[in-house]
Amino acid sequence: MTTPKYREFKFGVTTGEVTNGADGVQYLRSVPLGDYATRITDRFIQNAADHPEKIFMAQRVKNPDGTKGEWRYLMWGDALSGARRIAAGLIQRGLSADRPVAILSENDLEHAQLILGCIYAGVPYCSVSSAYSLVSQDFEKLRHVLKTLTPGLIFAADKTRYGRAIDATAVECCGADVEIIYTDSGYAELLATPAAPAVEAAMQATNGDTIVKFLFTSGSTKLPKAVINTQRMWCANQEQMRTSMPALAEGWHTLVDWLPWNHTFSGNHNFGLLMYNGGTIYIDEGKPTPALIGETFRNLREISPTIYLNVPTGFEYIADAMKTDDQLRKTLLSRVQMFFYAGAALAQPIWDSLFESQEREIGERIVMTTGLGMTESSPFGLFVTSKDVRAGYLGLPTAGLSLKLVPSNGKVEVRYKGDNITPGYWKNPEATKESFDEEGYFCTGDAVKWINDADIHQGLKFDGRIAEDFKLATGTFVSVGPMRAKIIAAGAPYVQDAVITGLNMKEVGAMIFPLPAARALDKAVLTAHFQNMMNELAKTSTGSASRVARMIVLEDLPSIDKGEITDKGSINQRAVLTHRASLVDALHEDTAAGIIKPQ
Repeated sequence: MTTPKYREFKFGVTTGEVTNGADGVQYLRSVPLGDYATRITDRFIQNAADHPEKIFMAQRVKNPDGTKGEWRYLMWGDALSGARRIAAGLIQRGLSADRPVAILSENDLEHAQLILGCIYAGVPYCSVSSAYSLVSQDFEKLRHVLKTLTPGLIFAADKTRYGRAIDATAVECCGADVEIIYTDSGYAELLATPAAPAVEAAMQATNGDTIVKFLFTSGSTKLPKAVINTQRMWCANQEQMRTSMPALAEGWHTLVDWLPWNHTFSGNHNFGLLMYNGGTIYIDEGKPTPALIGETFRNLREISPTIYLNVPTGFEYIADAMKTDDQLRKTLLSRVQMFFYAGAALAQPIWDSLFESQEREIGERIVMTTGLGMTESSPFGLFVTSKDVRAGYLGLPTAGLSLKLVPSNGKVEVRYKGDNITPGYWKNPEATKESFDEEGYFCTGDAVKWINDADIHQGLKFDGRIAEDFKLATGTFVSVGPMRAKIIAAGAPYVQDAVITGLNMKEVGAMIFPLPAARALDKAVLTAHFQNMMNELAKTSTGSASRVARMIVLEDLPSIDKGEITDKGSINQRAVLTHRASLVDALHEDTAAGIIKPQ
């Protein structure tokens, strides 16, 4: 068998060290973390001073008819001067951690400029999921966010889209003195504030303990928690990323990014990558949905990223399109050094399809990288150690991050300690206390196992979530994470996610959320596909805990109001099971319509 050829990419952390503790606990570390900036503002200022004429960020112009036109640009020098002026306006308003800035709308240049102004002034901000305003019907999560933060300033792109949500929540949750500005009402005046000496003094007064932002968890099982993000966390994590991915420090990178800034993947990882290392982000107003993926393809046919980051659903669309779209293959693959996915599992067939298109277009593969992290870790935590990556691999802890591997009900939970870990949740001391163990390690709830028990340097692979696993009525444990991955792989390319059922039942069941492509198929064709999937899964099962005995394909979409899905497309098992409990019962009582069983 011919060894695949890969485009050159260097992995910075390739060895680990394990020490043993009591009761089967192990501690895993890699290399020490080197020096890093005191505040990310310093790196931003230096990059702007060195490259004022380069593009900081770009976004397509919105035409009157709703279409998107040519690119409009925010240059690095203008981004810095705008940040100083906005910072002056924020300081004049007396904003603080107790009265921060809340940004309710999607990624755009004004959103980015306001973020920079907040960071410069030392005023914490929170980019809030736009779905809480635009998709939600009851605004429950938006109310919770605003009541937790009590912002003194609320910003949204336009009143037409966001006014209803703001009118329903702002004064109620924040008080009558909350200031509300929109891009066409108040933003220009804020941006025009004259810079003053107080701005530089405020920036210099910030340090590693300064709260930069609040990022809310998805709130899929409970109401979202506000994760405190400090300057130290963000800077340490960016240096950790450079250590694990040396390419970040070796060039001016171009990103094409749709991921929302209210989520740590883009808001910390990608936005921070830009500020810390220098580079350019093209805001992709597409999304991995049938209605919006065309805009992503348009952008990727025009802009060649040097690093491309996405969630698995996004890569699924791209893998399918690259089979026939010559211009997409040519532009996307012309200079990209690596692909990176996070947020959920990427099915191996999608991976293989990407490799096939790459080899056909450029004669080599692009390294597909991934790891493990969370909002509370800024988010970068573990990263793969070589190009020989398979679905589920996580790799080794990044520099300066200590992992504690704790046996738990037949699995091993991974816990974190390092400079990139949050000090806790804003105004929620109970949740903070519950999240750290007696040694100060953050309890992730993620389960891991060794890729190769005989070679710890390969690192770890994902083994599901501790809280998602359950027992059948027989007392047998069902490992949800690996089973979901098997179903998604076997059902490709039509499975978005699978929710595993069977708690205290005799058999394992599954509820399937199909991808949009599946919903367009003839029902008989789709049923035949899933029947074949069930038959193939049954052939590889080794017992009741690994055998899917019954399955149903869900016709309705997951609900964001009920916490079944986040705005980046991740399905939450517990929320779906809770809100569809009657369907779960019907599935296991054989009274639900459309049940599919192995034949």
